[in-house]
Amino acid sequence: MAVDPARAEETTAWLRKADEGLRAARVLIDARESLLESAIFRCQQAAEKAFKAFLVWHDVPFRRTHSLEEIGEQCLRVDADLTELVDAAAPLGEYAYVAWRLEDRPGRPSADRGA
Repeated sequence: MAVDPARAEETTAWLRKADEGLRAARVLIDARESLLESAIFRCQQAAEKAFKAFLVWHDVPFRRTHSLEEIGEQCLRVDADLTELVDAAAPLGEYAYVAWRLEDRPGRPSADRGA
């Protein structure tokens, strides 16, 4: 089966963004004063972009969303073997929303809690 060059290019672009997000998270965690919430947000964004790369590769359209649950479900319809991975990424979903990051509420991530 021949690979569609445009699809390969778009998939690669999503994966590059995911990698950039993970590298940014590492910088934020390793900062002199760790920026854990921002790092976790970057991890959520990286998971989202990796899921979208998978969907692009498989030519599955998706709507514009930050919901890891929604995108993950689409990935599982393509390959149910991804269940463990999708389940592991699901808790990051709550970190996608700016409103959560702006609130001062219990349960916020901290280095003490291990995020």
